Amino acid sequence: MSIFKLNISRRALLRKSIATASLGYFGVLDALAQAGDYKALVCVFLFGGNDANNMIVPMGIKYNDYSKVRGPATGLAQNVLLPIMDRGEAYGFHPQLPRIQQLYNQGKAAAMLNVGPLIRPITKTQYRANQAVPSNLYSHSDQQQAWQQASTSGVRSGWGGRTADAMQPSNTGSLLPMSVSTSGGALYTIGQVTGPAIINGGNGLGLSGSDGSTTANARDAAFQQVINFQSGLTLVQAANKTINNGIQVGKVLTNVLTGPSGITTVFPANGLGNQLAQVARIIRSRQTLGVSRQIFFVSTGGYDNHDGLLAAHQGLLTGLNSALSAFYDATIELGMENSVTTFTESDFNRTFGPNGNNGTDHAWGSHQLMMGGAVNGGRMYGTFPNLAIQGPDDVGNRGLWLPTASVEQYGATLSSWFGVNSAQLDAVFPNLINFPTRNLGFMK
Repeated sequence: MSIFKLNISRRALLRKSIATASLGYFGVLDALAQAGDYKALVCVFLFGGNDANNMIVPMGIKYNDYSKVRGPATGLAQNVLLPIMDRGEAYGFHPQLPRIQQLYNQGKAAAMLNVGPLIRPITKTQYRANQAVPSNLYSHSDQQQAWQQASTSGVRSGWGGRTADAMQPSNTGSLLPMSVSTSGGALYTIGQVTGPAIINGGNGLGLSGSDGSTTANARDAAFQQVINFQSGLTLVQAANKTINNGIQVGKVLTNVLTGPSGITTVFPANGLGNQLAQVARIIRSRQTLGVSRQIFFVSTGGYDNHDGLLAAHQGLLTGLNSALSAFYDATIELGMENSVTTFTESDFNRTFGPNGNNGTDHAWGSHQLMMGGAVNGGRMYGTFPNLAIQGPDDVGNRGLWLPTASVEQYGATLSSWFGVNSAQLDAVFPNLINFPTRNLGFMK
């Protein structure tokens, strides 16, 4: 397993290559490859723990259950919510998600309700008896890992990476790894035999110092001679091949990301918008890159709103809405709206009951968004929690929802659409066998 990180020094690249020489399976780039049956998964991770209780709010008589707990300090007024319907029930999106509402009403977006890390389905009684309870609930780092890993096996890999492992033959002939992260070495993208290309936005691609100057070109040429030298030593030769592959990946993506984008859609000038603009450019170059399957990881942060929830969340969801809106428009422009599925993940939900600082704290089961032409949109999947403190769905005393759907089921539904067959799903999601429903039905 290897990671191609595309902005490192020659010394670091040489050192890393010794440990990653197993990546010889990346073949030579075929510039004429045609990606006919193309599909992409784009994971948007909301670091900090998104308050999904304010992202999707019940309307009508159920709104009273919401308002009496949240109150004006942490709750949204009913008249500002963006109305949607689900199986005859009225709900509202946060007022800063107008494009998500539009796509939902057009059947291009959906929501997955009350989903979270689970080993197997459990009841509130079993939770209190500590039976099959996931480790370290409510911890940022542990739950970020749980969402990205979707496994309790102890294997240091992510479900996106294991999906890439399963679908690796689909990209035969491509130099570019199937997984691409614009957010560092994300666990989600790391497989057991495959690794991601990592794009460090703003830092450039390729070897540092390769700026096209006479001195840099001479240095590059000398370095190329070193790695092309036939030493006869198997490990060194394998490492040199990996270095060459990494350099070529850098050159390919430099051309993709620094030349004319060919995309007229305007992306917002925020971190997430910039990352999704990079993803759109790579998708546009899919045929040149010779890929038919791609997995992307992008992220944004700031969702750990222990105080001042309403104002902070408003700004965060404004940025999320604008970035997702632009990205969906770009997929339409590229004619790929039915081939690209975007979905959210986050550490956990927030407590339904507020704290003393007009904020909310760490909780468990949350709601997530899915977007794309292949989504069975216009409805919500799963079960909306009973909004009662210490009620049937609260495993604490402040509204910590016991998930009714697991990360494994959520991921397996996406991976199945991506092309992973039923037998492979059990390897990608080791706990999936514990759940009676393997596919949650939100993909066509």
